[in-house]
Amino acid sequence: MKDECKTLLDALNKVSACYRHLVTCAGGTSDSQNLREELKKTRQKAQVLANANKNKLTTILKDRTISQDDRAEFERLWVLFSTCMEILEMDMRRALDLGQVFPLSVPTKQLIQTGMIGRTSAVAARAMNVQNVKYEEGNDIDTVDLNELEQDINEVRGMIYEMETKVNVLQWTVEAKQEPGTELKSPASAGASSLGMISVHGYKKLFDTSKICAGVMFTAVLLFAIALAACVVKFA
Repeated sequence: MKDECKTLLDALNKVSACYRHLVTCAGGTSDSQNLREELKKTRQKAQVLANANKNKLTTILKDRTISQDDRAEFERLWVLFSTCMEILEMDMRRALDLGQVFPLSVPTKQLIQTGMIGRTSAVAARAMNVQNVKYEEGNDIDTVDLNELEQDINEVRGMIYEMETKVNVLQWTVEAKQEPGTELKSPASAGASSLGMISVHGYKKLFDTSKICAGVMFTAVLLFAIALAACVVKFA
């Protein structure tokens, strides 16, 4: 039972991380109808996993016959699950805001050059455990999908409220079993960069350009100061 709960929670964490990765591309130059559909499919997968996690953990934590050690472990999983749900809701709200600000069918604002480059299909495929994402044609992303997203946000918020009322787990009383940052040292974290082909090389290029501009400006100011000082000395 414990292993099953951990597997479900790991799956939800992975899908939620993929969703956050995709949300960072909304409103940027890599935004497209395919990205919006990838966001939709990924959040739907996350909601399915969230319901499975909630039902499983709620049933277990309501059982008064489990041992204290097992209860402590399931309460720790519950806290991780609650945190994951709050982050998912926050990312869904960000996706809604960006979708409203940057409509695709009738663009009202120019997409932002964020420095993120590459396709997002690999991220969505990993979230849904498929080789290739199948896209649907003719969907009205700007109205229908945003309305569905708003409904999904309300469902997630309702799920969080239901969790808080059905199970009384005080988060500040749950002790962690690992030191902070332990998960970053695990072998699984080494492959985190392989979520997709999106990269931030654009940031490095922009940063290098800004350093050059700053150097040129500093040199010009220095030369002007030297020339001014020479004039003062000459006419003094």
